[in-house]
Amino acid sequence: MSSNDSRNAALRIYDKLNFGWIFNTSTFLGNLIISLILTYLFRQLGYGDAVDFVFLISILSIGLWITEAVPPFAVGIFIVCMMLFGFGTDYLIDESAPVEIYTGTWTSNVIWLLLGGFFLAEAMKEVELDRKLFSFTIKRFGSKPEKLLLGLMFVTALGSMIMSNTATTAMMISSITPLIRILGVRSNFSKALLIGIPTAATIGGIGTIIGSTPNAIAVGALQEKGISITFLEWMLVGFPTALILIYSFYFVLNRKLKIQGTDFDLSLLPKSEKIIEPIKRNAVLFTLFVTIALWATEPLHGIPVAATSAVPILLLTMTQVIKSEQVRSLPWDTLMLVAGGLALGIAIVDVGLANIIMDQVNNLPVATFVIAILFSFIGVLLSNVMSNTAAASILIPLAVSLPAPFGIAAPVIVAISCSCALLLPVSTPSNAIAYATGMIEQKEFRLGGIYFIIVGPVAAFASSMLWVWFYN
Repeated sequence: MSSNDSRNAALRIYDKLNFGWIFNTSTFLGNLIISLILTYLFRQLGYGDAVDFVFLISILSIGLWITEAVPPFAVGIFIVCMMLFGFGTDYLIDESAPVEIYTGTWTSNVIWLLLGGFFLAEAMKEVELDRKLFSFTIKRFGSKPEKLLLGLMFVTALGSMIMSNTATTAMMISSITPLIRILGVRSNFSKALLIGIPTAATIGGIGTIIGSTPNAIAVGALQEKGISITFLEWMLVGFPTALILIYSFYFVLNRKLKIQGTDFDLSLLPKSEKIIEPIKRNAVLFTLFVTIALWATEPLHGIPVAATSAVPILLLTMTQVIKSEQVRSLPWDTLMLVAGGLALGIAIVDVGLANIIMDQVNNLPVATFVIAILFSFIGVLLSNVMSNTAAASILIPLAVSLPAPFGIAAPVIVAISCSCALLLPVSTPSNAIAYATGMIEQKEFRLGGIYFIIVGPVAAFASSMLWVWFYN
């Protein structure tokens, strides 16, 4: 028996015996013990019970996010509950305080904006706009491999600005799978597609607030500071940054894999057999247009994005595009994670822990812009080994505490950098979807991963500082 067979057999026995709970429980307890020890040492500094409590929850949450002893969304719920317990009672802290700021994260503008985006994404998938996008790309860019790759990457990027990166990748990968079967998995063009599309989906999410959850967290954190970033204002920095990064990586991918001259026959691709009612497809297109128009023109009509997010929810359910079963399948866990991350950020700032940390950081013998760049590199490195949402939840509350103009730019820098994690299959759901096809090896992701670890933070810093300069 080979080593692979032995390993697979051991994994099957492990799964059958269902010992996963033992690992998760022991990992949780290990994180708790480490957090208590660190909090005990931190307590000697004498900052007070409230700061010590938030420090404990922060360290424990970071450990749970990294080790995934419990699912990330469960950590989000845990954070909110612990804030209610700690500040809403006098069991741990001498005096209780209003806790509406923590429960209010469930109904923040960011949550409603994401929910509207989820409805749009589900509707687009339901009426098979993925195949329409694929057909449009072929008609627009032709069958030359280098042009088709660029077209698919740009279409994927634009799709991920409206839909979740995960949904966009799943949609586009399902569209190109028949083409890859024609080409063969060993074809360089197949590799380019399986690397380029998840990369474009992840980086494309930088373009809008709803494209990536770190973007929403940054907007939420700035909103708590009294700085309101509209949908269009975010696009002024996110959209060009995303397109430039994708275009530059396209050249790297094209040069590395040398896909020119690849031959394939697009007439061999299978046709869709699903019948889509024209009225439903038109309803989705109309809703998409109206919703994005309302989000983009918020400064003109003054209706908050949270209110206009009701448009896709109302129209798509009224036209029967989205039914109860689709609503149940929406990624509610992401909303739970974001709400918990926002609650943790509020607590870190509210009790003064962010100021304590940033006072130490600002005392470092380096310029403030170096600290902002450091945040961006930490963001992309953390996001390669843990959820980018979790990484953003940790770093953005600290970044907001930097002095102006970096206090505005740094949260945006961190959000963009957290979306540049592409080194491993687990670094982003987009990579995981491509890897799950079994058509690409883990080592193939290193090209994009290393490229964006270096280029992503630099581009994030440059574009965000330029944006803030014009913004002010």
